Amino acid sequence: MGRSGGGDPTRESLSPVSYTERLFVPLSWWLLALAFVASLWLAVAVALPGPAVWALTAVFVVVAGALLLGYGRVRIAVGTDGVRVGRALLDWGACGPVEALDDGATKRLRGVEADARAYLVLRPYLSRAVRLQVDDPADPTPYWLISTRHPERLVAAVEAARPRR
Repeated sequence: MGRSGGGDPTRESLSPVSYTERLFVPLSWWLLALAFVASLWLAVAVALPGPAVWALTAVFVVVAGALLLGYGRVRIAVGTDGVRVGRALLDWGACGPVEALDDGATKRLRGVEADARAYLVLRPYLSRAVRLQVDDPADPTPYWLISTRHPERLVAAVEAARPRR
């Protein structure tokens, strides 16, 4: 039950949302992609005629943009049905304790203290995360580790939206 919550995991949550965040890639990644496309343009410009260079450059720009947009498309949402990260839903019945992690704790849980069964949504450009314990004996996933720009706000939203037992 934990991840899918019994609903359609391919649809966005239709419940009212109390918190939402997109994990957009930073501006520096866009600048690096631009520099990469420029270097590809330079390499191709010496070997191909003008129109082919510009056509190939347009393809490079579209591919780089699509990759960066796709990677930063992940949405975190807290609603009445639970916590949704991308297409996965952790419904309130399976949501255990939640904690905001600092840089060091996030680094340890990404590395030496990681559990291979954990559900991870990590972005290398975000150094902090939130750990959501999965409280469902039928689900082998022990916790969700979610990169976020605002861990304290996400924890507060989860605690505020969680139904009282």
